[in-house]
Amino acid sequence: MKYLHIDNSCYVSPPARIGLLTRLFPSCIFYPGFMGVVYRAAAKAKSGNYDYDEWGRDSLEVLRLLEAAGLQFEVTGLAHLEQLDGPCVFVSNHMSIMETLILPVIILPYAKVTFVVKDSLLTYPVFKHIMISRNPVAVTRTNPRQDLKTVLGEGVDRLTNGISVIVFPQTTRSTGFDPRQFGSIGAKLAKKADVPIVPVALKTDAWQNGRFISKDVSRLRPEIPVRVAFGKPLPVAGKGNEEHEQVVDFIQEKLGQWQ
Repeated sequence: MKYLHIDNSCYVSPPARIGLLTRLFPSCIFYPGFMGVVYRAAAKAKSGNYDYDEWGRDSLEVLRLLEAAGLQFEVTGLAHLEQLDGPCVFVSNHMSIMETLILPVIILPYAKVTFVVKDSLLTYPVFKHIMISRNPVAVTRTNPRQDLKTVLGEGVDRLTNGISVIVFPQTTRSTGFDPRQFGSIGAKLAKKADVPIVPVALKTDAWQNGRFISKDVSRLRPEIPVRVAFGKPLPVAGKGNEEHEQVVDFIQEKLGQWQ
């Protein structure tokens, strides 16, 4: 399963001619096609015909639509994913809805994967069918004790069955990064399941968080590069505190380089 053209363990958007209309109105160019992908995917998922291949192809289509709207992607560190010989816990910062849409096409060639998500996504109109089909781990984001129990229980179940888990430990999406708001739940899950952590740093603020219609619907800013970087897998020793700090350091270092 290969979707992107990878060169030297990296993916970089190919050069593209962007017309004047697209440069002036990138969001208007993107959203009609994007909604088409979502509705088609939801229909397949609702009928029970939505597997990893379908998910990967739809994720690729979203990425291509973003590129057609003028966004440029750079994905590095894919050699670290090639090292995986089993499931892992991906631990990432969280900026926008974009990462939940593009990470599948990046990760699926190397590992089956699902997300830890807020439970409200399982009731979100249309999109809920897609998310439910991915068998995510759903948390409340309001009850930390219960959320930890859920992640450690259901997360270990997914990992035991060969499915990697993507965790966004930040309580909310943010273009900034505050280590004090970045929980260690990913390290705890990896420790309990005896699988490695893979740090993920991303910069997806080219898709702005909305303030009016929806947090997920806002303007695109093609002048801001989209960047995703994977770190080396970290086996968890002890309580996982050291590995958690390594993840934090990796994300901070990458965000600093990308400023």
